[in-house]
Amino acid sequence: MRLTFPNPSRSFDASRSRVCFWGYDSGIEISFFVEAAALKRLCPEMSDAETGFLKAFDAVRNRIYVVADKVYARGDKRAYAHILVAEDF
Repeated sequence: MRLTFPNPSRSFDASRSRVCFWGYDSGIEISFFVEAAALKRLCPEMSDAETGFLKAFDAVRNRIYVVADKVYARGDKRAYAHILVAEDF
């Protein structure tokens, strides 16, 4: 992986129905957002409540990190935020 994920924090963005987390490329912080459809694809039984989103994220965290690294590697390195969608998984 090019990115590291030393910060296990994640948060729920209720206004956009997605989970936010952060990766690091050396000293640069990169924001990632996992859309609801992506989490539903990975954890079809998740609830639509905040706790459901966060539990689903935690259950597949390592897989999300691998995909985040791939999305970052193929994307614009000048972008400091990336959205992970269902098709990425």
